[in-house]
Amino acid sequence: MPTDPRSVSADPRAACAGRREERLARAARLTRQESSLSALRLATAFAAALMAWGAFGAHAMAPIWLALPAAVFIVLVLLHDRVIRLRRRLERAASYYDDCIARIDGKWEGRGEPGDRFLEEGHLYAADLDLFGKGSLFELLCTARTRSGEETLARWLLAPAPPEVVAERQAAVIELRDRIDLREEIALLGDPIRAVVAPDALRSWATAPADAVSPWVRAAVAIVPAATIAALGLWGAGIIPRPVALLAAVVQMLVMLAMRGRVARILAGVDRSVRDMDLLAGVLHRFEQERFVAPRLAALRALLEADGPPPSRCIARLHRLADLLDARRNQLFAPAAMLLMWGTQLALAIAAWRARFGSKVPRWLDAVGEVEALCALAGYSYENPGDPFPELLEGPALFEGTHLGHPLIPEARCVRNDVALGNEVKVLIVSGSNMSGKSTLLRTVGVNAVLAQAGAPVRARSLRLSRLQVGSSIRVQDSLRGGTSRFYAELKRLRGIVAGTAAQVPVLFLVDEMLHGTNSHDRRIGAEAVVRGLLDAGAVGMITTHDLALAHMTETLGARAINVHFEDRLEDGRMTFDYRLRPGVVAHSNALALMRSVGLGAGLEDEVIESHRSRSDAPTTPRHPTEKSA
Repeated sequence: MPTDPRSVSADPRAACAGRREERLARAARLTRQESSLSALRLATAFAAALMAWGAFGAHAMAPIWLALPAAVFIVLVLLHDRVIRLRRRLERAASYYDDCIARIDGKWEGRGEPGDRFLEEGHLYAADLDLFGKGSLFELLCTARTRSGEETLARWLLAPAPPEVVAERQAAVIELRDRIDLREEIALLGDPIRAVVAPDALRSWATAPADAVSPWVRAAVAIVPAATIAALGLWGAGIIPRPVALLAAVVQMLVMLAMRGRVARILAGVDRSVRDMDLLAGVLHRFEQERFVAPRLAALRALLEADGPPPSRCIARLHRLADLLDARRNQLFAPAAMLLMWGTQLALAIAAWRARFGSKVPRWLDAVGEVEALCALAGYSYENPGDPFPELLEGPALFEGTHLGHPLIPEARCVRNDVALGNEVKVLIVSGSNMSGKSTLLRTVGVNAVLAQAGAPVRARSLRLSRLQVGSSIRVQDSLRGGTSRFYAELKRLRGIVAGTAAQVPVLFLVDEMLHGTNSHDRRIGAEAVVRGLLDAGAVGMITTHDLALAHMTETLGARAINVHFEDRLEDGRMTFDYRLRPGVVAHSNALALMRSVGLGAGLEDEVIESHRSRSDAPTTPRHPTEKSA
C-alpha cells in the first residue's frame, strides 16, 4: 500500500467554505465591473450619436472622428464579455464547492449523477449494495464531466481490480487529492450543463474506415478552383474569351458533383464529434500541463506524449477545421465558398486529420476517463480525511475490518463494527430481530470491499483484504411479469454466487435471510449445504437469519462458522437499537412487540403466546415424507 501523507487540510469543510466565499467575493467585484462597463458602453454610444450629429448634421467635424467612439465601443464590448465569462466561471466554482460541502454534510442526495444506466440486470451485487441510482455510491463519488469518466468509474465499481492495479490507483488518488485547483478546473471545463459525450459514437466516427483519397484527387481539388478564379480574372481583364472562363467554371462544377457523395460521407457526424471532443481537449490540455510522481499518472501522461503532438493540440486543429467549415453557411461568404470549393477542401482536410489521428481517439477517451475517475476518488478522499486506504494482499480469501461503517450513512448516525473473515472463521451467522442492523451490516461489508478494490479509501479504522469477488443476495424480489417467485429468484442468485467460486478470485458472499421462502426444516438443511459448498470452494462470507434454527449450523461447520447477533430493547413502548454486533445467538425476537406497537395486538394474549412457546420447545422428530399422520 502506498504511503498516505495527509498534506491536505484537516478540515475540508472549512477549506471548501473558504474557497467558496473567495470565489463569490470575486464574482461580486466582477458584477460591479459589469455595471461600470455597461454604463461606459451606454455613454460611448451616446457620445457617438452626438459626434454623428456633429459630423453629418452640423458639419462641425470630419466623419473620420466617428472611428474613435467605434473603436472604444468595440474594446468595451470585448472587456464586458470577458468579465461576464469570468464572473460566470467564478459562480460555477462556488457551486462546485457547494456540492463539496453538501457531500461532507451528508446532504448530497439528488445533486449528482445517479448512473442508473450502469445498473446491470442480474449483476451479483450492484443493486443490493446501492451502487447506482438516487442516493447511491456512484452519485456520492462521481464528479466526472464526460461519459468516459462516468463509464470508467462505474466499471471500477462493478469488478474487482488486482492488488497491483489498486496500489497504482491509490498512489494516484493520494497525489491528485492534494491538487485541489486541478480538480476544480477540470470540473469547470466546458458548458455548465453536464456534458454528454458519447464515447462509443465518437470512437466509431474517429476509427471508421475513410474513403481513400488519391494524391491526384487532392491535387485536382486544389488546382481546379485556382484555375477557375484565374480564368475569371483573365476574362474580366479581357485577356481570354468568355467561353474559356465558362469552361473552367463547368469543369469545377463537374468536379464538385463528382466529389459530392464522398464529401457527404466524410462530413457525416463531424459537427457532433467536434463538440464532443472539445471537452476532451480541455481535460487533456489541463492534464498535459501537470507533472506527476505517481506511477499511473506519469504513465498516462507519457502515453499521451508517446507519438506526435499533444492530443489537445490535435483536437484544437480539428476544431479550427470545423469552424472554417461552418463559415460556408454565412450568406455573405457563400458565393466565395462555392468558388473556392470550400466544403470540399475542408472535407479532405478533415479526412486527412482522421486518417492521421483517428486511431488515437480511443486512447484519448480512455485516458480522460481514467483521469476523471481518479479525480472523483481523489475528491472523495479529500472530503473524508478520516477514511484510510485499505491494504490489499495476495493469497486466500481474507476480509479483516475494524470500525467498519457505511459511507452512505452520515457520520453522526453511523454505528461501526468489526468484521473478521478468512483465517479460522470463514462465515458469520448473524441473528437478530427486525430492523436491528443485519442487512446494513452486509451492505457495509460489501460496499467497503467494492471501494477498496476500486482504489478508493474505505469507511473504517483499518481494512485488510485479499482480492474478492462480491456476491450478494439481499434485495431479491419476485417478478410477476417473469412468473418468478422470490424464493426462485433467490435460488438463481445463489446459483450465480456458487458459480463464481469456479473463478480464480475468491468469493465474498453476503446473503440476507437465506432460503427465506421455505420451511424451517428444509431451510436449515439447504442453507447448510450451500454454505458448506461455498466454504469448501474457498469462499468467505456472512448470512443473516430470523430463523434461529440456522444458528445451529455452527455445530456441524465447526470452527469455520461462528454466531453473532444484534440486540434490541423495548423502552416506553418503543423499540430501540444500538446496532452493535455481539458474539453468540440473539436471545429474543421483537416481532410480537412490534405488532403490538403498531396496534396489531389482538390475539397476542400472554397465555396464548406461552402456549405456542411451550409447544415449539417440545422435542419433535421429523416424520418421513411418506409417513401418514395419526
